[in-house]
Amino acid sequence: MGTLADESTGQLFTSCLSASKSRTEFWAEFIRQAEIKRMVEVGVWKGDFAAEILQRCDCLTKYYMVDPWRHLAGWNKPANQDDAILDSFYEMAKAKTDFARNRRVILRGKTTEVIDQIEDGELDFAYLDGDHTLKGVTIDLIRVYPKIRTGGFLGGDDFSRTIWSHNTSFEPTLVFPFAVYFAEAVGATIYSLPNIQFCLHKTEQRTFGFVDLAGQYDDSTLRGQVTPEKMLRIFLGERFPHLLGLFRKIRQVVSG
Repeated sequence: MGTLADESTGQLFTSCLSASKSRTEFWAEFIRQAEIKRMVEVGVWKGDFAAEILQRCDCLTKYYMVDPWRHLAGWNKPANQDDAILDSFYEMAKAKTDFARNRRVILRGKTTEVIDQIEDGELDFAYLDGDHTLKGVTIDLIRVYPKIRTGGFLGGDDFSRTIWSHNTSFEPTLVFPFAVYFAEAVGATIYSLPNIQFCLHKTEQRTFGFVDLAGQYDDSTLRGQVTPEKMLRIFLGERFPHLLGLFRKIRQVVSG
């Protein structure tokens, strides 16, 4: 993987990390230090992240909130609940951000349905926390990236080192490594961050780089995650958790 990076951008992230203890604190600090004015959040859920960012970041003049808030056919993730529950989450998100209604723009719909209500190059920053399946992250990255100005940023959640964020009855989470592949395709530097976060920097140079500020992303291939041995351990862990725990204790005794 590439290792090129803009030094000032790396310093920005390092400064924000040193001044924060959580995911939300980090992004709020980043938005303030980078003087972000216009951004979008894709995947708003109950609105907690949006409310805190809007409260902490007076520099924001426009905050787009994109979420379908409805049950989606074919989306096999735990968050895909029925319409009544998701409609109540929409009301929660709206109520939590009503204090910033003059800066907030709610776009209710899937990314493909509403993203073109944002002009290309309009945004300083986009934050993706929606559908983390391969289909979802592919659509969100491809459709949202043109909305970011040159010099802007695209960040996101669930940059998980494992594709099995949930059990194997659900679609795997593929934000990592797909976001790395996407960064290489568009010529952007991508930074891994603590708390399974990531951020791409969109620059004129169009030079790919992968900077691992979290220190745990040494392999962006999928083979190691789907070997027969790995899948067998996952299978046993899901179906016989107590037995797997017993095996671990035995191994600790033997190795000790």
